[in-house]
Amino acid sequence: MAIVREFSADRPVSVMTADPSLFDGFEREIEIIALPDMIGADVPTPALFDQPTPSVMHCVPMGVVEMRQTMRRILDHLDDIDAGLFVIDVSAELALLSRIASVPAVKIRMHGDRNDPGHRGAYEACVGMLAPFDEALEQEDYPASLREKTFYSGGLCTTAAEVPSREAARRRLGLDPDREIVVALTGGGGSGTPYAPLTVAARAAPQTLFITVGPLRREGHETDFANLVNHGWVENVIDYLAASDIVLASAGDNTVHEIAMLERPFIVAPEWRYFGEQTRKAERLAMLGAAVDMPVWPADFAGWQSILERARALDVSQLSRLYERDAAARAAQWLEACVDRLWAGAAETEATLDDVPARVTPLNASRS
Repeated sequence: MAIVREFSADRPVSVMTADPSLFDGFEREIEIIALPDMIGADVPTPALFDQPTPSVMHCVPMGVVEMRQTMRRILDHLDDIDAGLFVIDVSAELALLSRIASVPAVKIRMHGDRNDPGHRGAYEACVGMLAPFDEALEQEDYPASLREKTFYSGGLCTTAAEVPSREAARRRLGLDPDREIVVALTGGGGSGTPYAPLTVAARAAPQTLFITVGPLRREGHETDFANLVNHGWVENVIDYLAASDIVLASAGDNTVHEIAMLERPFIVAPEWRYFGEQTRKAERLAMLGAAVDMPVWPADFAGWQSILERARALDVSQLSRLYERDAAARAAQWLEACVDRLWAGAAETEATLDDVPARVTPLNASRS
């Protein structure tokens, strides 16, 4: 959405998604193509279920009607609009499909161990990759040949809310202006912040106030402490982050760049994701001196005290430089330049040169 908002007003855009409600009230004129929801769709027979996955693919169950309908709907739409560029969020298989269908594609880059045949094939099939982060955050094992065809927009943060000062945020929330505050943030992408380790943190640093925002994962035997306060889902997340002295959160792209935008010391606790996406990103953040990597939640007082001391010693400028205020606009400009460059000569035979910028740029915004 952030990128689409930045496209030229005369650039036709369509979005293919399994959840059209995501774009309810979206202010820019776009065409929405609803896709079948393939998540959890059944394979009809044991024999079909038993078919091995090809090494060049990741998730291609056989006999799934919803998958066949999805692929057909995608191809029909790309053909109907004579698509100029297909921007694919995460699917390696769709990148291969797009190349087979002779449609130029750009794939969104993610961190992780993705040197397998499926990912390499998808990257090679695309005309380019869009990385919504700073090039400094790129993994060292990402091949140079692929890096050359990757555009780094700088850290893209979708938060549009006004960011208050630390003092103003604490006044809004009724928090002590002088006490050290650690905010533990979790969104809806994982199982929630593990609560038991935070009870140990509360005992290890009794002068520090720990605030959790988002869902918690409880084990049932925890003891509550006065300096550990749980707020659950809140509308004003930015106020809590702005009020913090230290943020403890996962390594999701938007989360990382939101904390970078706020210039807060960052303890990164990578959550499990396919292909080790967050683990590899957290390692890179730590290598840059931009965050304290906490792959395992401490279970003792000394472990928490060490983590907090390391966070207090961080140079926040190492993290803040990874955020780019104009990242969405930069990404949009690159995508538009990409489609115009690829189709620059086609207008001579199809119509006029003025037709080229109007080629539709469809975006796949599936939930996966």
